[in-house]
Amino acid sequence: MPAYADSVRRPPRTLTDVERARLLKTTGEHRDGFRDHVILSLAFGTALREHEIAALDVGDVLLPNERVRRRVTLRVFKRSSSNPAPQDVFLPDNLLYKMTKFIAWKRANGESLEPTAPLFLSYRGTRLATRSLRYLFHIWQERAGLDRRLGMHATRHTALAAVYRETGNLELTQRVARHKDPVTTRIYAGPTDEDVLRAVRELTC
Repeated sequence: MPAYADSVRRPPRTLTDVERARLLKTTGEHRDGFRDHVILSLAFGTALREHEIAALDVGDVLLPNERVRRRVTLRVFKRSSSNPAPQDVFLPDNLLYKMTKFIAWKRANGESLEPTAPLFLSYRGTRLATRSLRYLFHIWQERAGLDRRLGMHATRHTALAAVYRETGNLELTQRVARHKDPVTTRIYAGPTDEDVLRAVRELTC
């Protein structure tokens, strides 16, 4: 007979509000951190998976008139069928502003703004690989002084948990998550690390 602990589904690993703020503050203030700051802001603001972020081209986020798109239609995403429906994400206001600055930064640094050019380049000038995304997330957690290490997918969990916490709407969270099955989305209705922290931080001990 399986142990009780083996039968309980583990909650998604999420960052607390303080941890997320530290990451964004550290990348935002570091001289060489602007690209990574935009990447993390994109992850926290859209719940994109790491391979979806790496696959973005300039034309996916930039209109022909060089304005940043509010709605981004994904070309690469996790598929649940051979003929999936189109998948879109919306950029929050502050991310729209950061992406506009990032496009100007790319231009100033001589990076291509051709529609088919990669949005995020490695320091060697090639498309940023998913393993590089995982590595930079690890490095910035160290620099931000976080007392634990999470995988890059925790940014997606954090974003979706935040949507549910703000709205209490599971169907809306499912839409943001782009889940086919609402059962998959229900994990975000449970308590997050932030919820647990808020519950215990004022305890007398």
